[in-house]
Amino acid sequence: MKKLRNPYTQMEGYNCFGCSPNNMDGLRMEFVDEGEYMCCYWKPIKAFQGYKNVLHGGIQATMMDEIASWVVQAKLGTAGVTSQMQTRYLKPVFMTEPQITLRAKVHEIKRNIVVVDAGIYNTANELCAQSLVSYFTFNTELAREKYFYPGKESFYDEPNVNLG
Repeated sequence: MKKLRNPYTQMEGYNCFGCSPNNMDGLRMEFVDEGEYMCCYWKPIKAFQGYKNVLHGGIQATMMDEIASWVVQAKLGTAGVTSQMQTRYLKPVFMTEPQITLRAKVHEIKRNIVVVDAGIYNTANELCAQSLVSYFTFNTELAREKYFYPGKESFYDEPNVNLG
């Protein structure tokens, strides 16, 4: 397992709701590369509750969209934008979970469309929500020039911490 570095943290104006560690209103997600999968281990935060004791479905979708973006950036070496997202909610994600796990991997690539399969699992490793997220990806030059993409290497350039 390799903990990823967030290369955007020093960028002026960076305040991503999903992954900025400095956005106190955001999710502050962090990511781990586990080979085929990108993973995130996250503790539910009371501010993101929907029904009493249940993580809001929109937050769940946001988290799956965010981890899919990191798959595109860190594993495929480019940037993109979400073009479609199909989400299924299978079980409630309870706020009392000590930690939930998000896992995502490339499902399919067709030219510049990347489909990422993302899921949220409870502590019993039960699949609670699943999304197929389609990304319209840019060539690397355009991603760097217009979308501030720092390059695949910037996600891995710090010494990797062995977490497992």
